[in-house]
Amino acid sequence: MNLHRTAARAVAVTTAALLPLTLCACGSGQDAADDGRVQVLTSFYPLQFVAEQVAGDLADVENLTPQAADPHDLELSPARTRDISTADVVVTLHGFQPAVDEAIEARNPAHVVDAADVVTLLSAEVTGGEEDEHADDHGDEEHEDHEGLGGLDPHFWLDPTQLAKVAAPVADALSAVDPEHAATYAANASALVDRLDALDAELAAGLAPFAGAELVTNHTAFGYLAHRYGLSQVGVTGLDHDTEASPARLREIGDIVRTHHVTTLFTESLISPKMMDTLASDLGVATAQLDTLEGLTADKAANGEDYVSIMRENLSTLTEGLNAK
Repeated sequence: MNLHRTAARAVAVTTAALLPLTLCACGSGQDAADDGRVQVLTSFYPLQFVAEQVAGDLADVENLTPQAADPHDLELSPARTRDISTADVVVTLHGFQPAVDEAIEARNPAHVVDAADVVTLLSAEVTGGEEDEHADDHGDEEHEDHEGLGGLDPHFWLDPTQLAKVAAPVADALSAVDPEHAATYAANASALVDRLDALDAELAAGLAPFAGAELVTNHTAFGYLAHRYGLSQVGVTGLDHDTEASPARLREIGDIVRTHHVTTLFTESLISPKMMDTLASDLGVATAQLDTLEGLTADKAANGEDYVSIMRENLSTLTEGLNAK
């Protein structure tokens, strides 16, 4: 997929992001690291999950985005940029994180798995992620979330059948670096696909009674989930979560809530719920938090949670908060 790039936004980088990975040089890129373990870099959590599941205990998998950080605003230190050139495999989504795109172009790692080449990215119009034409962007002309994707919605991983498509290419890349364990990588990828297919069936069954229900979120991050399972996503703002809703848009949301008897507004992990809490209070409805899975918090990681368990939590939250038609 030929996606144009956008300039990276300058943001503060956490100390964790500045710490270089301990990676061994991989020479021509055909062999594993000197210690016999393959070194993998991923750009944000869902891709880390896939890489960990496919690699098993045969590789060290690191995430370029620190825990609980917003991947949209990731910046890379020079040390982190150098790490990209020494990794055996890099797994990314081109157009989603400009800093990672630029580092990959500059460092040219030997094995890159680009999810944009293997998943079906949908237009924001299809997923319900079109931008609110009345949104207030604080006058900041640099807020152009997802411009690098040319109008496509990047949040494909919220449909587990789309995330499953990344497994086989990751297995192929790992096998190219470490052919001795190719059969293991292929088996792990197949097992992951089966696990995600089972999750898909669970989500489909759980959300079937809510077909057509309005899923009101603070920004339109859940378009793939809504598209897959027959919900109607309504975002207070569009794909850019840094914008503010205009008074006109807030009135529109109020009309939708009253007309469709919406009982819950859904906030998101990694984004302040203040605006949605205020809106819900004004409308006399509840709020509940969904996880976008863009990042895994330290607490959830410590509790052994992962993509599948958090998607199940999202299912529980949705079935409690949606209004069945």
